[in-house]
Amino acid sequence: MRKLLLSFVLAIGIGFSSLAQEVTLPAGPLDLETAVSIGLKNNLTLKRSELNQLTNEATLLQNQGQRYPNLTTGASSGYRWGRSINPVTNLFETARIGNINVSASSNVTVYAGNQINNSIKQSKVDLEAGMYNIEATKNDIILNIINLFVNVVFNREQVTVAENQLASTSDQLTRTTKLVEAGSLPLSDQLDVQAQNATNQVNLINAKNDYNIAKLNLAQALQIPYTPEFSVVEPEFEINELLMATETPRDIYNQALGIMPEIKAAQANVQSAEYGVKLAKAGYYPTLGVGANIFSNYVDQVYGTERPTFGQQIENNLSEAVNLQLSIPIFSRLSNKANVQRARVQKQISEVAALEAENQLRNDIETAYNSALAAQLTYESSLVQVESLEETFRIAQQRFDLGAINSVDFQVAQNNLFNAQANLLNAKYTYIFRVKVLDFYLGNPINLN
Repeated sequence: MRKLLLSFVLAIGIGFSSLAQEVTLPAGPLDLETAVSIGLKNNLTLKRSELNQLTNEATLLQNQGQRYPNLTTGASSGYRWGRSINPVTNLFETARIGNINVSASSNVTVYAGNQINNSIKQSKVDLEAGMYNIEATKNDIILNIINLFVNVVFNREQVTVAENQLASTSDQLTRTTKLVEAGSLPLSDQLDVQAQNATNQVNLINAKNDYNIAKLNLAQALQIPYTPEFSVVEPEFEINELLMATETPRDIYNQALGIMPEIKAAQANVQSAEYGVKLAKAGYYPTLGVGANIFSNYVDQVYGTERPTFGQQIENNLSEAVNLQLSIPIFSRLSNKANVQRARVQKQISEVAALEAENQLRNDIETAYNSALAAQLTYESSLVQVESLEETFRIAQQRFDLGAINSVDFQVAQNNLFNAQANLLNAKYTYIFRVKVLDFYLGNPINLN
């Protein structure tokens, strides 16, 4: 019990100190591991879950204490005037009587329908469920941070694509302007390229804005101040044909059932509800307790020719008692029956919640698997599309330089390539994240390396 009490006190101290501490941000861009670490330290939902766990520990401590006897002591002092009974001589006297009473009592439960043991077991299961809830909260935080981190990297590459597109049209505008001035091309070609160049400038502005919003979302998820200089380190990640999980959705689900904390928490809640039924049934059983008390007093009166001292009176007036308390429930106005019914309903609710958790897990895995499979196919198709359009653009570039095609045809080839590159980036990072979600359900560490 002393160890449990000590750990509880230390846990409270650590919990409150963690609330007060500030996370020191590293200089320079954040890598994924550091971002996850900061997010876990700063997340208030996680802190709330950890504080709730301290409440579960306190409940367990209190229930374990029910096995031990209690001990209370007390004292009272006062004066009485007029005719009253002297508490020492037990005779009527007409005088001012000052008295001091001291007492102590202790009670211990011997039998209570196994309520104490079941309450302790229930508290331990609740503590276990709380631990799994904390782990589930951490997993949600990690997945969210990874998604936001990937979004930052994706939008940064989108900025690069937009910059390349603008640089290409700017070069094209310079060449077209010279050709127009030399009389080789009509002015309309120059105007077309100018319009496309302005469009690309807007696209670059939008891409930068999306990049800043992505960084802002990540910084807010990490609960850190946002500055325009905030950035992340791009993970060194290569996509290969072995990236996609070889397990089927059913295989992943069967493996996830044994490791996902939300499933274990739901199962623990069912077990806790079972103990709740046993506690409710204990209301039908008698309870037996043992009590003991000790009492003594002192009065400031003279007996005969002398006044006994305080210690003498306390010793002489000492009274001790031991008793058994037996309580047998005969009729509880149906409250015991109602309590049992409520406990059984609560157990059924917990069982339904556990089944819902399993169904939700299966739905999430099936969705994640199909999303990953679709992302894989989209990435592979986008890869082929970009390779083909790169060659098409190369040929269009040569033909445009030779005057074989006009600026409109050249811009179409250019826009097709850049749009395909943007789609490839989106497909790439969507594919990476979807596969990592499947790795998460398989119990593998979540990283992008």
